[in-house]
Amino acid sequence: MKKSKFLNLDNLSFQDFDENSELIPLMTPEDEELINNESLPESLPILPLRNTVLFPGVVIPITAGRDASIKLINDANKGGKVIGVVSQKDEKVENPTAKDIYKTGTVARILKVLKMPDGNTTVIIQGKKRFAINQVIAEKPYLTATISDIPEAKPAAENEEFRAIIEAIKDLSLDIIKESPNIPSEASFAIKNIESDSFLVNFVSSNMNLTVEEKQELLKINDLKERALQTLKFMNLEFQKLELKNDIQSKVQSDMNQQQREYFLHQQMKTIQEELGGGVSSGEEIEDMKARAKEKKWDKKVKEHFEKELAKMQRMNPQVAEYSIQRNYLDLFLDLPWNEFSKDKFDLKRAQKILDRDHFGLEDVKKRIIEYLAVLKLRNDMKSPILCLYGPPGVGKTSLGKSIAEALGREYVRISLGGLRDEAEIRGHRKTYIGAMPGRIIQSLKKAQTSNPVFVLDEIDKLSAGHQGDPSSAMLEVLDPEQNNEFYDNFLEMGYDLSKVMFIATSNSLNTIQPALRDRMEIINVTGYTIEEKVEIAKRHLLPKQLKEHGLDDKALKIAKPQLEKIVEGYTRESGVRGLEKQIAKMVRYAAKNIAMEEEYNIKISNDDIIEILGSPRLERDKYENNDVAGVVTGLAWTSVGGDILFIESILSKGKGTLSITGNLGKVMRESATIAMEYIKANADEFGINPEIFHKYNVHIHVPEGATPKDGPSAGVTMLTSLVSLFTQRKVKKSLAMTGEITLRGKVLPVGGIKEKILAAKRARIKEILLCEDNRRDIEEIKPEYLKGLTFHYVTDMSDVLKLALTKQKVKNAKKL
Repeated sequence: MKKSKFLNLDNLSFQDFDENSELIPLMTPEDEELINNESLPESLPILPLRNTVLFPGVVIPITAGRDASIKLINDANKGGKVIGVVSQKDEKVENPTAKDIYKTGTVARILKVLKMPDGNTTVIIQGKKRFAINQVIAEKPYLTATISDIPEAKPAAENEEFRAIIEAIKDLSLDIIKESPNIPSEASFAIKNIESDSFLVNFVSSNMNLTVEEKQELLKINDLKERALQTLKFMNLEFQKLELKNDIQSKVQSDMNQQQREYFLHQQMKTIQEELGGGVSSGEEIEDMKARAKEKKWDKKVKEHFEKELAKMQRMNPQVAEYSIQRNYLDLFLDLPWNEFSKDKFDLKRAQKILDRDHFGLEDVKKRIIEYLAVLKLRNDMKSPILCLYGPPGVGKTSLGKSIAEALGREYVRISLGGLRDEAEIRGHRKTYIGAMPGRIIQSLKKAQTSNPVFVLDEIDKLSAGHQGDPSSAMLEVLDPEQNNEFYDNFLEMGYDLSKVMFIATSNSLNTIQPALRDRMEIINVTGYTIEEKVEIAKRHLLPKQLKEHGLDDKALKIAKPQLEKIVEGYTRESGVRGLEKQIAKMVRYAAKNIAMEEEYNIKISNDDIIEILGSPRLERDKYENNDVAGVVTGLAWTSVGGDILFIESILSKGKGTLSITGNLGKVMRESATIAMEYIKANADEFGINPEIFHKYNVHIHVPEGATPKDGPSAGVTMLTSLVSLFTQRKVKKSLAMTGEITLRGKVLPVGGIKEKILAAKRARIKEILLCEDNRRDIEEIKPEYLKGLTFHYVTDMSDVLKLALTKQKVKNAKKL
């Protein structure tokens, strides 16, 4: 049979024993006397322990994984087998130095060294006596220190109080072993047979569920009576927790159904967590909420509601599903910024500088915004205005909101409403539903942490109704200054004051916004940019931004104003500047590629470089065409991306007088063609047209770019001019464009989108524009620099249109009708 060694504590020598026998080494008073009489060496190698404390007389196994520890054990095992053992202050320190270990430790003797398969070394050691580190004299290859003995003060043998403490420790140890199912019953045999009082105290201290710090404090106590008393206190605490755990187990034994079983398991987990110091009880959560509630600035109504809901939570079982819902609900109350406002900065000159810095042009828009800020300054308690920035894409509507927030010193919040179909996204869900959460308005205020942010509602025209409700209707309360001081969120279940929030909506079109919603907002028209403005924006903002985003400095690429103007005219046809920014990004990527490949390139971009990088100009066809063909007239149109020019073409062919129209036209535009045709028939003599022509020829009207849908009444005067030019074969005045609605009585009516249409005319090199007299006020509101190089003609009826638009000269190769 294989033989091993065990330590016989009676004579401190090794003897053979059968490895299957279970012997517990116990220290006698005689052994203790022998150890105490041994003298300690002046210095010892020091073995730091991560998460345990060695007490005198106790035998423990230690697994060494650090190279320094393995070398120390091997060296000591070959030598006198005596080492010094101390505990680390922080178990995470991988290579402890003198400052990382406690100064009080235990001299230990190596009993056995085992090599493990994983490469670690396990050593069985026995504590002998305590020592104090005087000075660490070496840290390599392992810690070595000079030490001194720490004598232990023992009470007299006849000390009754000490005897009572020892007996109490024995009795309580036996009770703990009996109550705990995890401790083997053989442990009680060891306790009963320990004769040494000092070893009993050390043995119990070593096996208690204490932290390293607590065990170290026990080891430092020199007076044995005091150490025994402290040990007894810790044992009492341990026994009380054990009794509590067993009480809980006994309470849930009877009539245990599934719910009771879950409750029992959670209670056990909670007890374990509390014992380990890592859990938070429901009582602590509630106390924490009460403390946070004292700091809130809510009014009496909100406070009463919160306290009522908190009391409801206190009565709930923490293990039921409703408890977490109620906790989330109360957390939202505590996280919302009730009556917390950021201080506004009403320095209007500073605000003007910020707006001018971030946005070139848009003078009317910035003027309106400064006016609103001025009123807010004068009426400090005024409800914040609700603005709607309306205009084509890429003109800076969203970024205006960010600049306003910076100018006011308020928090900036943005919500994208594009494609939103669910009303609950605005108003939230009722908290009884699984996964319920507040609406985006309340969530954004929680994120902003103030009740007066600048709130940008992006793309409000793209809200759409679905089977979950109509979110645009839910926005009615949000954007009504008379109602939003009590905005009701379904999850919050009470009103929240939004009257101090500055809402700024953005929209590309007003037609798709619900009329009631549009009525609640101040509409500010953000029009497109002129060519000159686009060039300045590109120079000041777009080019520096793209250079930065592509990792280049300002000297890597230079684009002069003439070249920027060429890019604007030849490669973009928009009111905003997004398309222009994309073209500039292509130019910057051209520079970035050459720099990365270390190839030469022109830092100053020329016209030839533009064509090489961007290709041939694509938009030349949008420029004004000549007037050599009868029936071709230039009109002005408004689109969702700004103004544009369009050509109305008409042609005659022999037939029976039918009128056909093509070009992907809407109903209103087709009606305009019919009105123009009937008006001409009714007034043929006045225009010098033979009425018989209407019966001998078919008329076909076409608007090019058939893939693009077109509609609206503003092409009425253009169609009228085209048809009269066709029937009379007279030339249309050169470089002329027109817009206006017509009626059967011969009147010309005003139309919208005038500024965008004028910008489109300037891009197409138009010189003269024909408008309704009522549109004169729209022209007067436009800055003079926008109108430079243009001549305007104002008309009230169709005869005026034809007098101005048609010349007496016949077109080349005129048909004889």
